[in-house]
Amino acid sequence: MHFQWDWLCLGVLLISSVTTETENEETRDVDVEVEDFDKQSQEADVDRDTSSLGIVYQTPKPTGEVYFTETFDGVLAGWVLSKSKKEDTDDNIAKYDGKWEVEELKKNTVPGDRGLVLKSAAKHHAISAMLTKAFIFDKEPLIVQYEVNFQEGIDCGGAYIKLLSSSDDLNLEYFFDKTPYTIMFGPDKCGEDYKLHFIFRHKNPKTGEYDEKHAKRPDVDLKKFYLDKKTHLYTLVLKPDDTFEMLIDQTVVSKGSLLEDVVPPVNPPKEIEDPSDKKPDDWDERPKIPDPNAVKPDDWDEDEPSKIEDPNAVKPEGWLDDEPQYVPDPNAKKPRDWDEEMDGEWEAPQIPNPKCETAPGCGHWVRPMKNNPNYKGKWKAPMIDNPNYQGIWSPRKIPNPDYFEDLHPFEMITVSAIGLELWSMTSNIYFDNFIICSEKEVADRWAADGWGLKKLVASANEPGMFSQLVTAAEDHPWLWLLYILTLALPVGLGVLFCWPTKKSEEDTDFRKLDVSKPVPKGELKYERDEFEDDEIELEEENEDTAEDAMHCMPAEACPAAPREKFERREMEETKREFIKDTKKMGRETPPSEGEVEDDGDIDDEAANEVAVGSQEGVNSNKSGSEDEEEEADKSTSSGDGQLKSVRKRRVRKD
Repeated sequence: MHFQWDWLCLGVLLISSVTTETENEETRDVDVEVEDFDKQSQEADVDRDTSSLGIVYQTPKPTGEVYFTETFDGVLAGWVLSKSKKEDTDDNIAKYDGKWEVEELKKNTVPGDRGLVLKSAAKHHAISAMLTKAFIFDKEPLIVQYEVNFQEGIDCGGAYIKLLSSSDDLNLEYFFDKTPYTIMFGPDKCGEDYKLHFIFRHKNPKTGEYDEKHAKRPDVDLKKFYLDKKTHLYTLVLKPDDTFEMLIDQTVVSKGSLLEDVVPPVNPPKEIEDPSDKKPDDWDERPKIPDPNAVKPDDWDEDEPSKIEDPNAVKPEGWLDDEPQYVPDPNAKKPRDWDEEMDGEWEAPQIPNPKCETAPGCGHWVRPMKNNPNYKGKWKAPMIDNPNYQGIWSPRKIPNPDYFEDLHPFEMITVSAIGLELWSMTSNIYFDNFIICSEKEVADRWAADGWGLKKLVASANEPGMFSQLVTAAEDHPWLWLLYILTLALPVGLGVLFCWPTKKSEEDTDFRKLDVSKPVPKGELKYERDEFEDDEIELEEENEDTAEDAMHCMPAEACPAAPREKFERREMEETKREFIKDTKKMGRETPPSEGEVEDDGDIDDEAANEVAVGSQEGVNSNKSGSEDEEEEADKSTSSGDGQLKSVRKRRVRKD
């Protein structure tokens, strides 16, 4: 169990280290991104300002051909405020008198970076600028990109832009809601309806009229982009193959075809319903009709009620017929401000009769109701298939007189200006870094130099995890309970598995027995001398055995004697190991006098067994020479002497 707890504690430490390493990697990733954006910004030749994070901002400059760019970092040149009025609106709010300012972001500011800010609430705003050169929808894609930040959130208002159609009478000073445009793109929100508009005006080649075509709504949830008070990048990509993409923060949120994914469709249907066609009077659309041949059975009684009294019911015993179910509250008192002339006679409120609590019931007993077995209800004829059924009528189809087929709706009206015509109930909507181009790489580089820096600064300034949790708990107090449970669980498990356990009494007693007792100094010296004598004898025997082996070269000369000495040496080594063990045990637990006498007999028996074994080994080699037998006898006698010393030491050990 201790082993498992150790592994659990080790696992907790490993998880903590992995989490810390992940946080360090995220920090390193942010540093790498900062360096990348710094490298991308080194080409601009403008004054540099350094933020507290060490980020150097430089006004973005396009790296390729563009039709329009605006960073708002310098003087607001080329932009024209509208002097017009909004049509179909009250005169007091019809004027485009909303204010615009060029200023830095309120939060997550990048020093030196400024944008166009809608400053007024509940007012109409209109401002526009001419493109550097007009965009013609021919063979090049159209890319429109800009940044928006709802610095104070958004209640009801838009942040979309309009690409104004080229015309000879285009005057930006009179830009208003009816000014012809080719494309409208951007976020819009009112109430809980979050939108990302992409609308283009399409010209009917037959009638010459313009219709607005709306792209289908994105499938993603757009709510966070309106409420997080961060700068977001909105991008529209129109391609010559009649496809489109809408991106937020360089992530596609909607894409489709101009021919299939817009409402209403660009091309009308080939056939339409004849408006002059009318349904005949004898047209029968009923798939089922009552059976005209069905007859009501004679025993069918429609007057039988659905419920009747149960005749077998019996009033329960103890039923209190004279007690009402409710009685006036005896503890109720008339209010002091009760006016009988105005309020009438005061009556105490009714409460359940306390006498009825222990009884089956009170008041007049009524038999319970049950389902009437004879009830059949109103008779109706069964339904059958209508033999005259003609189906659901619909007008006949005729060729659509307004039909046309536009296979390339991408070929829209040329764009020559950009404008913002907005109404908002929330102020301080921030716009920045407009670009219109045909190359996605140019737009991406432009985004890296502008929006990329804002994103890094916002990420670096975000509160830590603890601050975010506290903020969330302030809005939702029930989260405190979840936090406490989440923290208490791992702490409790850590204490349970990692806290040292108390030693049991059995372990304590067992370890007390292992503690060695002191050995007398004289006895210890005697045993050490005997051990040294035994070691010397063992070394001498090893030397004799080696000399005998050298004299018996080759081996056929005297094979038995060295082999006998070798076996005798192994036996002596075994006995010496046994003696060492007994010495060690003797040091740990010195015996009493009574124990010495008792163990003597046991040691004699052990010594005799050893002696008998050695004698058998000698007898097994009788085939050797007489010299070998003499040596065997000597070894036996020497073995007896050694056994005596073993017996002495064994008595002391026990």
